[in-house]
Amino acid sequence: MIPTAVSALLGGMLLLAGIPKLRDRRGMLQAVQGYRLLPAPLERLAAAVLPLAEVLLGAFLVAGVPAPVVPACAAALFLMFFAALALNLLRGRRELDCGCFAFRSESHTPRISWFHAIRALLLAATAAGLALVPGGYGIAVTPLPEQALGLALAALVFTAVLGALAVHAVINPGRRSLDSHLAYAQHELRSPSR
Repeated sequence: MIPTAVSALLGGMLLLAGIPKLRDRRGMLQAVQGYRLLPAPLERLAAAVLPLAEVLLGAFLVAGVPAPVVPACAAALFLMFFAALALNLLRGRRELDCGCFAFRSESHTPRISWFHAIRALLLAATAAGLALVPGGYGIAVTPLPEQALGLALAALVFTAVLGALAVHAVINPGRRSLDSHLAYAQHELRSPSR
């Protein structure tokens, strides 16, 4: 039951991340270009392939496809995200759109942090753990009642997290970071006194 629930949660996250990227090709390309890790010709390819990979892997994980290669590929994808984030953080480049779930609006200053990198690494470890489940899991291996219970548990957790995020958005509408509040004061302090 637990591997089924974890697989469905990881798959749901990948679907939640990939579907908006499929609809915003330009935003995806800008996010990929922002990382400055690939030569220009490969940026377009990566921007086209990454959302498709997220959606396909997400669907396979939610469906419980019983092949260990599916969570192994998800782990590789999360490791790639970790590497891209960590390299840019080590370069001191924090003013990037993470591109994790959706793209920021023009009025929001994008910013990555070690939180994003560590989250990607933990997701990679979780997916790798699924690939190593003894005896496997999924449609062909897990009994139907146990699989249904695992999917119900995943749906409950996923719904609770999405609900908490929605409540947070309602409680803090249009909340800006402290940096954006202080930008005007910083400008005023640096300008010569009159």
